[in-house]
Order: sequence, then C-alpha cells, then structure tokens
Amino acid sequence: MGTLNTAPRPVAGDIATQRFLPRESPLPMAPADLGKKGVPDRVPAPAAPAMAWRRGLILLATTALTGAGGYEMYRVLEVGGVTVLEAMVLALFLVLLAWVAFSFASALAGFFVLLAHRSGTFAPDAELPAIASRTAMLLPTYNEDPHQLTARLRAIIESLEATNHGELFDWYVLSDSTDPDIWVAEEKALLALRQAVATSRLYYRHRADNTARKAGNISEWITRFGGIYDFMIVLDADSLMSGQTIVRLVHAIETNPAAGLVQSLPLIVNARSLFSRVQQFAGRLYGPMIAAGVAWWHGSEGNYWGHNAIIRVKAFAEAAALPQLRGPKPFGGHILSHDFVEAALMRRAGWGIYMLPMLGGSYEEVPPSLLDFAARDRRWCQGNLQHLAVVPARGLHWLSRLHFMVGIGAYLTAPLWLLFLLLGMLISLQARFVRPEYFPKGFSLFPTWPAQDPVLAIWVFVATMGLLLLPKLLSLLLVWMRGSERRQFGGALRTSAGVFAEIVVSALMAPVMMIFQSIAVVEILSGRDAGWQTQRRDDGTVERRELYRKYGVPTLCGVAMAASAYAVSLPLLLWMSPVIVGLLFAVPIGAVTARPASGKLFATPEDREPPPVLRRANELSASADVGFRPALLELRADPALLAFHLAQLPPPRAARPDMIDANLAVGRAKVDASETFEEAAEHLSSREVFSILNDGSGLSTVLQKR
Repeated sequence: MGTLNTAPRPVAGDIATQRFLPRESPLPMAPADLGKKGVPDRVPAPAAPAMAWRRGLILLATTALTGAGGYEMYRVLEVGGVTVLEAMVLALFLVLLAWVAFSFASALAGFFVLLAHRSGTFAPDAELPAIASRTAMLLPTYNEDPHQLTARLRAIIESLEATNHGELFDWYVLSDSTDPDIWVAEEKALLALRQAVATSRLYYRHRADNTARKAGNISEWITRFGGIYDFMIVLDADSLMSGQTIVRLVHAIETNPAAGLVQSLPLIVNARSLFSRVQQFAGRLYGPMIAAGVAWWHGSEGNYWGHNAIIRVKAFAEAAALPQLRGPKPFGGHILSHDFVEAALMRRAGWGIYMLPMLGGSYEEVPPSLLDFAARDRRWCQGNLQHLAVVPARGLHWLSRLHFMVGIGAYLTAPLWLLFLLLGMLISLQARFVRPEYFPKGFSLFPTWPAQDPVLAIWVFVATMGLLLLPKLLSLLLVWMRGSERRQFGGALRTSAGVFAEIVVSALMAPVMMIFQSIAVVEILSGRDAGWQTQRRDDGTVERRELYRKYGVPTLCGVAMAASAYAVSLPLLLWMSPVIVGLLFAVPIGAVTARPASGKLFATPEDREPPPVLRRANELSASADVGFRPALLELRADPALLAFHLAQLPPPRAARPDMIDANLAVGRAKVDASETFEEAAEHLSSREVFSILNDGSGLSTVLQKR
C-alpha cells in the first residue's frame, strides 16, 4: 500500500497528442487449470464460528419443507395408485419445490437479520474511515452511448473527490467498442470529461481485438497496468456509486487481509417504463432482505456479480485468470458468466469473497422492456449453463459449487415448470378422453380408480404459493415497522398497493419468461450461440411487428393450453388461468409494460429523494449531447480529436501472411479507387471503417482525400 498516488502522469504539451495511459506495470496472469486441485498459497479465509450451523439451518429448512410438501403431493396423487405420468409429476414437483423452499429459507433468514439490524458503520451520516491504498476504477464499455457513460462517470469522480480521498484513485475507461462511430465519440467524450474534471488520473484504452469480452478486457488491463495497484473496483456501463461507498469498500477490504473481493448490493435506479419500474420497486423492496439472508449464511464463500465490487488485484491475477472451456460454442470457448467462476477460483486459492448488503450507495439500471430483459437473460442463460463444465473442477469449496448449481437451476427450472404444467394437463386429458383400465392385467381383488384428491391439491397449491409470496410480505412488514423507510416509499398504504400491483404484473409476465427461458435452454442444448449484443437503455418502446414476432410463440402456447384445458373441463381452465392469461395476452402485456409509466405507484426512496450522486448523474445526462456524427466526418472536422485518436493507437505490428486484415485491405482498396472523401466514406462498410481507424496510415489516406 502507499499513501501517495505515484502513477506516471502524461507529459506536458497539447492534450490532444498525449496518450491517455500511464507507464505500464505488468502483472502476470496464467489461466487456471480446472483439472488440478492446486495448493492455496495462503491460509484460507476463516469462517465465522456460527457459519456451520447457519448453513445447516438453511439446508435443514429446505429439506423439511421439500419433504413435507412432497409427502402431501404424494397423498394427492396416490388415490387409486400412482401412474407413470403421476410419478413424473411428483418427481418434478419435488425438484421445483426444493428450489422454492431453498429461496424461502434464505429470504426468511434475511428477514430476521434486518429485523435485528441497527444503523451503524454504514449509516449515511457516519464518519468516513481513513484509507491509504491505491485503487483503480475500471469501467469496461462495449458500444455504449459515450455521453451517458461519461455523465455517470463524471458524477462518480466528483462524488469521490468530495471525500478528500480522490488522489488515491485512478480511472480507466476500457473500451471494447466495435462500432467506429461510437469509438470516436468515446474519445471525444473522454477528452471533454478529462478537461471538465481537471484530473490527469483519467485514462482511456481501446482494444481492437476484444478477445474474451469483458473478462478479457479486465485481464488485459491487469497484465499491462495492474502491478502498481492494491485494489480495483469494477463498474458496468450503467453503474453508479457514491464516493462514500467507494471509500467504505476500500476500508472494508483494507481491514480484512483475508478478503479477495467485497461485493456491494446495487439498487436499480432511473427506471422509466412500466417493466423497469416494477423491477426497480421489487429490487428495492425485496432485494435488501434477500441479500441480507444470502450474506448471513454465505460468509466468506460469497459470490460476485461482475460489477460494483472491490477486488484485491494481486489475488485476482494469481487465482482468477479464466481458462477456455473445451469444445465448440455454446458450451466451449470463453466463459460468458465469468464472475461466478472468478469468485470460485479466488476462494479455491484461499481468498474470502464477502458481501456488504447494508452498505448502500451502489446503483445500476435495468433493461427497459421484457424483450430487452429476455435478450440479456439469453446470454446469461448460456453463461450459466457453461458452468456445467466448471462444477466438477477440483479444489472448489462446496459452496462455490452450490453457487454454480443455483445459477444453472435458475434457468433449468423454467423448462421444468413448463414440463410440470404440460404433464398435469396430459393427465387431465388422459382421464377425460382415454378409456380407463379399471381392472388391469393380472389378479386384483379391487379395481384401480384413476383419481386425485382435489381438496388436498388446493392446499398444496396454496402452501406453494405461500412460500413464493411470503418473502414479499415480510419485506413489506419491515417497511411498515420502520417509520423513515415507510415515508420514503410513500407511506404504508401506497407501499402495500405497490406490492399488490407488483405481484399481479409479475404473475402476468412470469409465464412469458418461462417460455422465453425454455426456448433459450433448448437452443443452447442444440448448439446455438447467443453472441454478444449491446444492451438497450432507452425508453423501451417496441415496434408492433417486433411485438408480434417475439411474443408469437408464447401466445400460441397460451392458445394450446387454453384449448386443452377447456377440452377437459371449465374448472381446469379456471385452475390454469394464471398461466394461460399471461400467455394469451403476451402481446398487449409486452406492449404496455414497455411504455413509460408514472412513478407514483412504484416509487422508491431514490425516486422521491435522489442521492446526490444520482441527482448529479441525471443532471449531466440531461445536458449531454444527443447522438454523434460518423467517425470519419468527426475526425476530418476536428484536428485535435484526430491527433488524440492517432496518439491512442498502438504501434503498428509487423506484417505477416497469417495476420492480414481483410477488411483493412478491402477498405484501402476502396479508398484508393475513390476520387473524393465523400465517395470513399459512402462505400466503406462499418467493419472497413473500424479497420481503417486502427491503421494510422490508412486513416490519414482517406482523410486527405479532397
């Protein structure tokens, strides 16, 4: 650790011709071997004395609830004997109930943790601790709006400078952008931001080859610059953190030498559409209780969500370099959901992974529509299913394996729920249309009556719904009991109405997400890769044609379920209506939830009284430029920006036959064949422009056209 920031500063001169990077300080990273157990080079982080019984309590509660529910479900089905289809339904029910019971037990633990919690170290008005370590703030970006990106970044920088600890932090924007217009707009925005915040500790690096995506982006930074830093805080493009929170994170990991990573709890902000407002309200109301429960029994074997966390740089470099998985995509290649694996590998090396659910001051945004959420979820689904290859890795802590299984289960439960529903309907159709075998082959004194216990079935259903809904009601109870928080949510009545409305809206959207996730699992199992798309962050508006195309499959599923249920009986149709209604009306539900919504019903404390860093970020975003010009036009019109762009390019590599850039070759040929700049710009594709932007001589050639 050091008390002064001694990172090399750019030399004096014209800012546009300076390279916005410090002198390199390499830190090696060797990919982890999942097949070798390895020996930790340090004593593993100590577990709290009570951690064993806490974990035992969670698992015991899960087992007891699953066993009790499974027994009652068996009683429902065993009237007249259990058929093959009924046995399959029972098996699926046990798996799904175990999932629900596990989540319930953890949330219930969080309720009691928050019930006993009193504001202390992390209270907003508590005195900030002293810190002395050097920390790098890393902001990876991929084709994001540069103006909104720098608005949030400036708000964080200003908030941290206000703590009087700003000299201990360096800022890196690590671009993987492949859109040439966005790339140049990033450079222009960074030039403006560096002048606005008047700091030389803001750096910018663009990768022409975004190998391994975000994980590769971070690893590349560590291998070039990580050697001089104690810690790094990794942000997402939509991340926002207050300066006080950042200082407290540094202090938390400074005072715990066994900690390799400390995760904050990001709260959702800036929601505008009905979909995002529901997600924001639910996350703000239920999230702290869920996180408190998880932290209570995870202890030093916590997890990592990929952003808004502080990491010990040398520990990460030594333990968390990701290997490539064997085989083709979607299961092989670079690991998509890298954060879970990085946390597990650090824990394998003996480092503790902690979470501070009460910290506050950590924020993120959410996709604006159900379709955008599903698109992001598709990528996460593939990443989590990739973990099937990581679960058997040698030397992992059993809780790390459990994290992987929970992540995998989050997606496999969707097709399992769908299969559970379909089998239940198939049993009903069989009873309605297939002639029963009252006297099966072989000797039997009594006939076999195909029947279930309908009254007991209702009670099993009510109990299962209780496990799903009770954590939400307990979160509401916590708000009722705390006057200040109750007022921040708008009072007990408005908060209660919000919970009821959230339950209804979420229940309508849940069947659609079940279909989307089931399709995603099937696609991945059949070998289809998700790719890497930019996340949309606007108001969520969806075109009508897109609505019909994307929601067509859920709607058809709803029609098929409704027809099948009605063919059996009207009561079965009514019984299935919570699922069928959401599917039949998928198109209007998708359209309505994507539209802007009033903040009165789903208001959160951050809506009513935005924290200073959020208010400042929104002010800067509102005043930011909208849109940007094509890259070549921008560089041609701004000599200072052109000089800056050329200064950021890495030195040219020696030409080799196996490293020829086809897009650059074609692009240069088009430029040579064009008589004017306008003609060349018109005929160059986006990929060709991107390659030319990476080639100083080629860029100079096209810009010098008359």
